[in-house]
Amino acid sequence: MAKIKTIQAREILDSRGNPTVETTVILDDDSQAVNSVPSGASLGKYEALELRDGDSKRYQGMGVLTAVNNVNTIIAPKLKGKEATEQIKIDKFLIELDGTPNKSKLGANAILSVSQGIVEAAAVSKKIPTYQYINSLYGFKKTQKLPGPTFNLINGGKHGAGNLEFQEFHIIPSTSKTYSEALRTAEEIYQTLEDVLVSHGAIHSVGDEGGYAPNLFTNADALELLVSAIKQADYVLNRDVFLGLDVAAGSFYKDDKYQIKDRTMPMQVDDLVVFYEELNQQYPLFSLEDGFYEDDWEGWIKITQSLTKTIIVGDDLLATNKERVREAIKKKACNGILVKPNQIGTISETIYVIMEAREAGWKIIVSHRSGETNEDFIADFAVGVNADFTKFGSPARGERVAKYNRLLAIESEIKEK
Repeated sequence: MAKIKTIQAREILDSRGNPTVETTVILDDDSQAVNSVPSGASLGKYEALELRDGDSKRYQGMGVLTAVNNVNTIIAPKLKGKEATEQIKIDKFLIELDGTPNKSKLGANAILSVSQGIVEAAAVSKKIPTYQYINSLYGFKKTQKLPGPTFNLINGGKHGAGNLEFQEFHIIPSTSKTYSEALRTAEEIYQTLEDVLVSHGAIHSVGDEGGYAPNLFTNADALELLVSAIKQADYVLNRDVFLGLDVAAGSFYKDDKYQIKDRTMPMQVDDLVVFYEELNQQYPLFSLEDGFYEDDWEGWIKITQSLTKTIIVGDDLLATNKERVREAIKKKACNGILVKPNQIGTISETIYVIMEAREAGWKIIVSHRSGETNEDFIADFAVGVNADFTKFGSPARGERVAKYNRLLAIESEIKEK
């Protein structure tokens, strides 16, 4: 079996122009992989720590040279000579080497770049695709079908121009479609949406994730424009394609109340539940992500009980953290999880969270971050764990398209087999 020969990290830029960590892992059979880790704009307080330098004279404090140095001088020497296929042992070692509850010593960005890099290098060594390696390594059923893609066509909140409180407005093509058909559906609606925005005199620049960032009066207006684009692109809403939201409610939660443009007065928990119920009646929601602040358990429980036909997705609520997931399962606070490896820091920990959520009957949505690179590992990861859905942004911008194009390649491979 191939052993780890060298691990070398360096600082690169992500899609938002902020530094991130890129790590090269080389094995003693000369197999190698270069990987980079993403970074989020909307960070939940329960996420593992993304280590930044804090030097205001360099990249406005966003540099990652400390994390890079931790890989090169602390992690790399200790992993040299270890079997690359012993992923679970390696991840456990990395967790113990850091020794903090939230990876604050070495940084989740440093640790994940190594954990992920070893997975990819081991797959190269075995001469199989990364998704297939993950599938067999952790004992998942053999992949037969790709996850259904979720597309973020309108960017609000921290991803947009600032005038919409809701962070993401999604379309989800019917899972009866093949992946390539779903991608074409989304792209045609995306292009049509630009025409719709122009006809309404709205700004049609794009946000962090490639979705449009228009100047609208209310969040409901964005949904109405999506409905128009779906119709004009010759698709049928709630048959060919469905609507979803990533509300990111923590961004407009203040003094125990929620304030959005759609209501003149700040809302209490019950008011916001009613708002979502009314919105769902007008625009049936396939999924609702982060509809409440991450510690507002009352709101989460109530909306899960109310919108029984909607996938209630926890992101900031869960932070890909097994303790948070267990608590949410116990309280029946949601029925879907957004999975982001960089929220927890190692591939094995991410896998165990997925297994626990699936055991509870939840839907699994594997996600990118707003600050991305052209790394396409997350596409292989989603397929390897048999995720129900993916969330990789809009079908535009190179760092998003890299993931979608990788899924096209995987679809072809699976068809051939």
